[in-house]
Amino acid sequence: MGTKHGNHTLDQYIDTEMKKIITKELERQKNQIILIASENFTSQEVIRTMGSILTNKYAEGYPGDRYYEGCNIVDEVEDLAIRRCNELFNSNYSNVQPHSGVQANTAVFLSVLNCNDRILSMNLRDGGHLSHGHKQNLTGRYFDIYTYSVDPETEIIDYENVRKLAKISKPKLIIAGASSYSRIIDYKKFREIADEVGAFLMADIAHVAGLIAGGQHPTSIGIADFTTATTHKTFRGPRGGLIIADKKYSSLINKSVFPGTQGGPFMHIIAAKAVAFKEALQPAFKVYAKKIVENSKALCDCLKYDGFRIVSGGTDNHLFLIDLTNKNVTGYEVSETLASVGIILNKNVIPYDNLNPNITSGIRIGTPAVTTQGMGVGEMHKIGEYISYTIKNRDNKAGLNDIAQKVKKLVNDFPVYSNMTIP
Repeated sequence: MGTKHGNHTLDQYIDTEMKKIITKELERQKNQIILIASENFTSQEVIRTMGSILTNKYAEGYPGDRYYEGCNIVDEVEDLAIRRCNELFNSNYSNVQPHSGVQANTAVFLSVLNCNDRILSMNLRDGGHLSHGHKQNLTGRYFDIYTYSVDPETEIIDYENVRKLAKISKPKLIIAGASSYSRIIDYKKFREIADEVGAFLMADIAHVAGLIAGGQHPTSIGIADFTTATTHKTFRGPRGGLIIADKKYSSLINKSVFPGTQGGPFMHIIAAKAVAFKEALQPAFKVYAKKIVENSKALCDCLKYDGFRIVSGGTDNHLFLIDLTNKNVTGYEVSETLASVGIILNKNVIPYDNLNPNITSGIRIGTPAVTTQGMGVGEMHKIGEYISYTIKNRDNKAGLNDIAQKVKKLVNDFPVYSNMTIP
């Protein structure tokens, strides 16, 4: 017998309209090639946990120190998530409450910065993130932002130039991290620079957290004062954030997350993070992380061989950028055309881009989702052919229809959520 709710019971109520919409989205995800670098497919266990009754519990505060009664069980949930996170990243303190990567970044800023303090971060155009200082973001509004760029020739971070800028600007915080940078980030060099100018160092590993956990990218843990991350993208968990730091910063960070920037934590999401941490602790996750990079390199090389200019010349991680300038087409146009045949990626600015961010001279391609589906190097060659043909023959309706059929056949050979039903 369900809980009485007027003339209905809560456990009998079904929103058929919403169910239809979710079912359509499930079909979309199953029938398109997802190459958005920040997207992935979570396990069904993560999805089940996100949809659990843990969403019912308010738990402001931290385990053992809550502002509401009845938190003894959700304390176990958060303790488990923290323990698994620390085991995975070999850390001695983590906060798993941030609702997103941006919220994690904001909490770090609040913990060590005052209004108008100076931050040195990567220029958005060169691969940085909105929350690292964009003028329309809170960061850009409340802090004094200096930015470093990639070398105009190599399109790779010039650490000596970062050092010079740090000495000139004397920032209180340096951010090492990116959202569209395809090369390894050397956190040790950033640490040296931060120490030289007496700055805090924050590493934003939102994009590469899964690669770090899987041993495919150098870690920032134990090097940066603060490491922020998301739990989706290459990590393949629920959408959310986390902060890792040395224990000496625990009080500062905890207060900055709650009550500094958030109220009650999402206990159902924290539980799903714990599930994702456990999945990432399994040997199979290291294999997965390695395949992400292998697939990224294979797809990158395929398109490079076919005449596309790759920003920085290649990739070391899960993503790469294509400069479309010599193709006489914009990132906006290409992303729209590719979407019409079922290949989903995003337009993206490239270093020193002359076009508006809503138009862009480039596109960004990532391999986390297709790798989760089980695709390998052979499939990357097929996808590369589909992308190349679509861009070069974007006015050929019959040819694009043929590509659309090939895309559907390929994804059907690698089904995702094949046995999932919408409740």
